[in-house]
Amino acid sequence: MTEPMTPSTGWGVLHLFCLVLPDTDREAVISAVKAAQADDHQVVSFAVLGHKADVGFMALGPDLWRLQTLQVALQEAGLDLIASYVSLTEVSEYAKGMPEELLQARLYPQLPPEGKLAFCFYPMSKRRGEQYNWYSLPFEQRKELMMGHGTTGRTFAGRVLQVVTGSAGVDDYEWGVSLFGVRPDDLKDVVYTMRFDEASARYAEFSCSSGRVHSHYCTTSVDARTQCGPSILILRGSACLWDTQIRAESRHGKVRGIAGCRVDCVRLCDCV
Repeated sequence: MTEPMTPSTGWGVLHLFCLVLPDTDREAVISAVKAAQADDHQVVSFAVLGHKADVGFMALGPDLWRLQTLQVALQEAGLDLIASYVSLTEVSEYAKGMPEELLQARLYPQLPPEGKLAFCFYPMSKRRGEQYNWYSLPFEQRKELMMGHGTTGRTFAGRVLQVVTGSAGVDDYEWGVSLFGVRPDDLKDVVYTMRFDEASARYAEFSCSSGRVHSHYCTTSVDARTQCGPSILILRGSACLWDTQIRAESRHGKVRGIAGCRVDCVRLCDCV
């Protein structure tokens, strides 16, 4: 039996984006999700509207090997994994001194939050340019900028829940940002508003101006594409694989080259 691979604090987080193929076994996908949940790991599943994927999963829990087992099971069920993102829950260095319950909510979030039926995920890093280099700033200045950024975010309390997970040394960017909102425009509003903060406007990297967001977002099989920037997801209900089957059959076997840096609206659903 494989020994668990567990962070010293917090959980592992895995975002998976997949194509549904004509021979995908829907029941096997449902069983894979339920098995992970039975092992005390959370899985949020969603159906994707747009060209980048058909279905996706945000899984999180203490054992990275269990997350890998879920990934393998979904692939064995016939899903074509075309993109992924790996990160860890964390408490920011600027959050020291916050109430313990708030720190625990960042390390061990319970998802999805009730009443927030929209979801958005995107990766980001802090800029290290010649003019604006986040890592050359003194700690107190970085903390002040992040506190101001957080103040802006808290104006969306009740509308948006933010889960920021660390990925420095783990994936292509330094953080993954998962947002759960009441409505899709809540997500649009919070992302747009917060990008005017100095911490974001001068020191954050979101777009593909510095290259592709993830090399593994680009496929050379039936679909060739580049994903740059956020993907927006909307909670819908159940049986997402049946709903995506027709779209999967229509695209299967066709080669397309699609690139862009736009926000993509998708629908989120529970497959179980």
